[in-house]
Amino acid sequence: MQMAETSIPGVYVVEPKLLLDERGAFFESLRTEELGRIVGEPFVPRQINYSVSRRNTLRGLHSVTIPPGQAKFVSCVRGALRDFVVDLRVGSPTFGTYESNLLDDTSGRAVYVPEGVAHGFLALSDDSCICYVLSSVHVPGTQIDIDPLDQDLAIPWGFTEPPIISDKDRSAPSLADALAAGVLADWRPPTAA
Repeated sequence: MQMAETSIPGVYVVEPKLLLDERGAFFESLRTEELGRIVGEPFVPRQINYSVSRRNTLRGLHSVTIPPGQAKFVSCVRGALRDFVVDLRVGSPTFGTYESNLLDDTSGRAVYVPEGVAHGFLALSDDSCICYVLSSVHVPGTQIDIDPLDQDLAIPWGFTEPPIISDKDRSAPSLADALAAGVLADWRPPTAA
């Protein structure tokens, strides 16, 4: 597999090597030792979550306070997603910017999301299923939600009709409001090799 850092420090896109034959395909999705070597700190899975979404469902933007912090290894195991990460780390050279990738069930492409970076996606097909391999377990009261439609972020989700969105995400604060509330993590430069 190949891992390439995106324009946001510490965020990596993982491209597996697909082995194709008449039966279909095989690929390695995650090697925690290799991921840890690249990102500069161990990635130990503590919880694995899945969410299944109808086409045009918008989920996010979500992060976790530090502590406890939570890194994510995100992949699409069925369907297709337009995936976004937003840098929420105060003082980061890319604070408030986003990066987008297409995740689908045929490429095996995945995204590593470090602590302090928010994640969200738009489902591009019915029955899309995303897998989150998480570095920490869910701790109630530690989630940071940012309005995915925050006009200051201007994320190009690509929907052509109003998206299906939860009340929680619809009423989430803007990035400016979250910054003013003091809930965002401070920037720590990655120690990647």
